[in-house]
Amino acid sequence: MKENGSPCVANQLTCACLLEPDTSGRRVQTNDPGSRTRGRGTAVPVRHRASGAVGAWCSVASPRLESSQQPRRAREKALVTGGGGFFGFRLGRALARRGTSVILMDLHKPYWEVPEGVIFLQGDIRDYDTLYKACAEVDCVFHTASCGMSGPEQLRKELVESVNIGGTNNVINVCCEQGISRMVYTSTVNVVFAGKPIEDGDEDSAPCVPLDMHIDHYSRTKAVAEHMVIAANGRSLKGGGLLRTCVLRPSGIYGPEERRHLHRVNVERKLFSFSFGDPNARMNWVHVENLVTAHVLAAEGLSPERGCVANGQAYFINDGESVNLFEWLIPLVSRSSSIRAWTLTTDTYRVGSDWSLRLLFPLSSSLKDWATFFTPLSAPSHRSAEQCSRSI
Repeated sequence: MKENGSPCVANQLTCACLLEPDTSGRRVQTNDPGSRTRGRGTAVPVRHRASGAVGAWCSVASPRLESSQQPRRAREKALVTGGGGFFGFRLGRALARRGTSVILMDLHKPYWEVPEGVIFLQGDIRDYDTLYKACAEVDCVFHTASCGMSGPEQLRKELVESVNIGGTNNVINVCCEQGISRMVYTSTVNVVFAGKPIEDGDEDSAPCVPLDMHIDHYSRTKAVAEHMVIAANGRSLKGGGLLRTCVLRPSGIYGPEERRHLHRVNVERKLFSFSFGDPNARMNWVHVENLVTAHVLAAEGLSPERGCVANGQAYFINDGESVNLFEWLIPLVSRSSSIRAWTLTTDTYRVGSDWSLRLLFPLSSSLKDWATFFTPLSAPSHRSAEQCSRSI
């Protein structure tokens, strides 16, 4: 596979994860998506964790993904990397419903039927030529693809680096070469987490931690990639114009058919739940539809029509309230399984941040049917709520 521009290799991890300041001097405010009116348009429902019902309204104009560098076409075009995944697919579907022509790019085909107005392209973001061709006439790139958050792949450091750092480097360079003026990057709240609770943190009081303080390689590589994206804001585009970038840092994502968190406790296999860390710790979650809305608004915030207010910014994205992870999961496990849920709690600090606990679960009565399940010792069980202080 080929990469363009500066090489992305493991030694990039030695760079400092310091977000470059926004030279525009703009500061934006928020966590309550319904607290402000940003213009006339169709109200967008904001979903909340408790019931998934509409609990607030965010009045925003239905955004158009327009590039200031290309002649306006009848239909705007967006590319979503990681478009075969739970979130990326829903983002692409939402964009298509707004009239945008969408390309979903992923190594793996979506589990769901690709809707009208959406094209699925099976490809690797580490392959520069494939990515370059996919981005022809694209107006905005939503870079959601990543590797190594959970499962056995988190132990493959070179793979995690090549996707999270090398792939992001390719996306940035392709945007510049293809004259794509907007790029929205899906980061993670883990970039500010170093194993200690964060109380009422925001984008100013909870900066990226030094790279050697991250508790896992995934978070470390995401921090490096985030720095690259912010640093790329303002880069010159081929043919004229500037690249505008911003970063979104979601907490744990949930919603219908989400499998990363619930699959981890094997609810569908009627297995039990293991809890790691402080049983009283609280954390943030974000409903997938809220995260979709945040990405659409971020793309809009990078446009000249909105004063490029999101340029070079990083935003925490969550539902606005923290919950106890175990209290939230156990009732769900109990309702979904004939086996009563029970909890084994251990202290992750005593285990060590570089370890991954290997558990063997019987999946059927057959002794041959066993699976290895890797549980990452990561931030959620020790992290308190991060409260957003900015508004896109």
